[in-house]
Formats: sequence, C-alpha cells, structure tokens
Amino acid sequence: MALFVGLGAVVGAPLRYLTDRAVQSRHGSAFPWETFTVNVLGSFVLGLVVAATAVFGPVTQALVGTGFCGALTTYSTFGYETFALTGRGELRVALGYVLGSVLAGLAAAAAGFLVGLLLV
Repeated sequence: MALFVGLGAVVGAPLRYLTDRAVQSRHGSAFPWETFTVNVLGSFVLGLVVAATAVFGPVTQALVGTGFCGALTTYSTFGYETFALTGRGELRVALGYVLGSVLAGLAAAAAGFLVGLLLV
C-alpha cells in the first residue's frame, strides 16, 4: 500500500505547486487563495474517493485519498498563513480565511461524496 501512497503523492505534490503558482499569479490580495484552492479541491476529491471506495477498494483510497490528496492539500500551510495574517494585523482576513476554509472544505467534501454516490 505504501507504494500506492507514494505514487499518488508524486502527482499531488507537483499539482499543488503548479496550482499555487497559477493562483498566486492571479491574486494580489492578502487572502491566501492558493492554499484555499488546493485545500477545497482536495476536500472534494477526498469526498468523492470515500464514497467510491466501496467500488474501487483500498488501493484507490491509498493512491488517491492518502497519496494524492495528502500531497495536494496542506493543513500546516493553512495554520502558518493564518498565524502570519494575524501577526500582520490582518485579523478580518485571517478570520475569513479560517471560516471560509472550514466551511468551503466541508461543503466540497460533502459535494464530492454526493457525486461519488451518484457515480457508483
């Protein structure tokens, strides 16, 4: 299983980097759109995979759920960026980032799960 986790991460990590660069080049605001984007996208994909695991099995969970989504998303950067925003006095942006990330992540995971149920 560890091999499948690694294979998923090989795709997820570069995609995170490329997404980060693409989103960062389009936004100049204090809000960390790049991390927000990969975390919401990863939440959707993980919801989809969890719903479809009954059909695809544990290899899919390891490859896509743990490997790909684990490398694509980042809780540590989310925490750091929240801390940095707060340290710069961007309290409203930090609060919006935390609330928006949690709510959008939960909504994306639920949407992914529902789409996954429709596909299986």
